[in-house]
Amino acid sequence: MDYILLTGIIGSIILVVGAAWKDGGDVSKPTQSVKNWLFAIGAFIMLIFATMGYLNGGPIFFVILEILVLIACILMMTTWNDRLKTAILAVAGTGLLIWSLYEFNDQKIILFVLGLIVVALGYAFKMGTLRRSVALTAGSILIAAYSYLEPNWIFFGLNLVFGLFSGYYILEHFRKEKN
Repeated sequence: MDYILLTGIIGSIILVVGAAWKDGGDVSKPTQSVKNWLFAIGAFIMLIFATMGYLNGGPIFFVILEILVLIACILMMTTWNDRLKTAILAVAGTGLLIWSLYEFNDQKIILFVLGLIVVALGYAFKMGTLRRSVALTAGSILIAAYSYLEPNWIFFGLNLVFGLFSGYYILEHFRKEKN
């Protein structure tokens, strides 16, 4: 196994553990959330993986994904309201979408960019909310679809499992609401 693949596997495992970890504790103190730290550490390792992949001939979009996710992780650790975080990520995401459509003729890139924007929003949204779980699930599924078409199996597997765990918390939310 080469060091690039190993880096991707380690980052993926940390992110999947973060997705599986239950949001807990004081939601007004996001820097004290284990889930948030797992997301941040995993995202940083995945940025390293994506950069190494790009330097070895891989697509640039996975580097851009991880940069936007890292920005979302920084926002995730703040106590700013979701509207401000959404505005910041919407501007960054819209710029990325326009650049992608202008620079590349591949229409499937829209799946990736939309998934990227939605995942970034999910990272930044307030902990323990249905909005966060829905965004993480939907964005992960879109990125998994793009990764399957690309094909990039580390990002496919990561986003598929990440989306499943995030989807579990949607079901948990409705189960609690029902009881």
